[in-house]
Amino acid sequence: MKKIVSILFSVGMLSTLVACKDDFLSFDFTDGNIRDETEIWSSDRNARGFLSNVYFGTFNRYNLDGNGSMFSQATDEAVNSNLSSNINIFNNDTWGSLRTNDDQYANMYDYLRRANIFLEKAGESAINPASDIPRLRGEAFFLRAMFHFELMRRYGPIVLATRSYTLADNLDLPRNTVEEVVAHIVRDCDSAAVMVAPGGLVDQAAGDKGRVSQTAALALKARTLLYAASPLNNPTGDVARWQQAADAARAVMVLNKHSLLTQAQLPNLWNYGSLAYNNEVIFASQTDNNNTLELNNAPVGYDGARGRTNPTQELVDAFDVRSTGKPITDPTSGYNPANPYNDRDPRLGLFIIVNGASFKGRPVEIFEGGRDNVPTNVNNTKTGYYMRKFMSESAFWGVGTAINVRRPWVIFRYAEVLLNYAEALNEAQGPVADVYTAVNQIRSRVGMPALPAGLTKDQMRERIQKERQVELCFEDHRFYDVRRWRKGEQLFNRPVTGMRIVRNGTTLTYIRFQVENRIFSEKMYRFPIPQAELNRAPRNLKQNPGW
Repeated sequence: MKKIVSILFSVGMLSTLVACKDDFLSFDFTDGNIRDETEIWSSDRNARGFLSNVYFGTFNRYNLDGNGSMFSQATDEAVNSNLSSNINIFNNDTWGSLRTNDDQYANMYDYLRRANIFLEKAGESAINPASDIPRLRGEAFFLRAMFHFELMRRYGPIVLATRSYTLADNLDLPRNTVEEVVAHIVRDCDSAAVMVAPGGLVDQAAGDKGRVSQTAALALKARTLLYAASPLNNPTGDVARWQQAADAARAVMVLNKHSLLTQAQLPNLWNYGSLAYNNEVIFASQTDNNNTLELNNAPVGYDGARGRTNPTQELVDAFDVRSTGKPITDPTSGYNPANPYNDRDPRLGLFIIVNGASFKGRPVEIFEGGRDNVPTNVNNTKTGYYMRKFMSESAFWGVGTAINVRRPWVIFRYAEVLLNYAEALNEAQGPVADVYTAVNQIRSRVGMPALPAGLTKDQMRERIQKERQVELCFEDHRFYDVRRWRKGEQLFNRPVTGMRIVRNGTTLTYIRFQVENRIFSEKMYRFPIPQAELNRAPRNLKQNPGW
């Protein structure tokens, strides 16, 4: 039987598998009994199927370990109720090159090779009509850019994979600089933007929903340039980089293909029922149809739920007072510590389950002795809160017939683009009118007052950073935002706290307490390169500083 170089090659792993037909493709493929590579590219169906499977590299992030861990639990957003979860290696300084979590190094290089193979082979393939080839290649350019970005934001300088490598190639390669990686991602995004279907996700034909769109390519470019302009990657504070990032975000906005959902619609943004492929979503992963998210994160009083993601008091405190629009630390805000969840930013109730909130038809009881605060349950909340964002009240996982919910992981949405634009423009030009407009769009959709006039550039920066903390919580942004701002020692190198609630008759007393200490040091701004990869490239790959 003819041997061929397997798709399971990983440039990052610096090894290539040689395989027969049975393991040429490591996933279910459209046609069975594929003997060699020619059977992929000589078939329209197989060639298209090959690209469709490259999309699997855009994974969902609801359950990193099969036991409900999320990246938010490695930030000041949340604590994992399973204190032995491997996610805690990020918090207690026990991770390293031999003990990693969600490093994605080998996985992303695996998918980079798949994207490169399609770019190299599609032009000679049997894709019919041939006029579809440029659009499909545009999708592959986007996916290649996306995988490079995922590596860059974890590791910083990386080896660019601009072609599919073979056994004959020298694979002990030096890393490219962040600037070189960013430039390559931007070029791929620019290529994708002019080759894929114009417009946004909602403009796509029914059979193409979820594929790369023009606005997805532009959104990835904008996020990449925002990271490139941020202090971690721009230590000299080059203002031109910030302006480039602002211009890239504005390019998404001026197309007028996306908008914000209403407050009433917002809870369903992540649940593809009646709001499937809604206009706020720019790009998302493939959809899963299950009830695992609810099982893992609902309060423990609901059908044996595991209550994994416990928001911190630090996150709860970030939600301003609704009527005044002021932070709770402002003595004129109207915040009442004896009734702390009253008159708060409506997103607090949309994203976090607090004591007394309604969930699945009953009030949640997180006060001591309540049905959702059971100290003998190992999954009991560690902070006095549970996560609500993403979860559907229609899901059911208890005794009887399961009810699943169809949902993707939303990778880009319009609210982030607005926040990217506001941040970059403020850094480039100061708090000009467009900065206010972008942030206030997000605040006004939930009935929050506009930002106060007359903010300085530094004050606006703090307000934008807090707006990101609130609006994008649990969406994998905080972990990287704090790093790109170089504020890890300030925000992550300290304890996180929760709220103990004592009930005496009808009176509730709220007592803040320390949940756990957290550690952050300079080396943690980048992931460590896995030792297995260093062993495969002993001369040139090199470890990140401090690891």
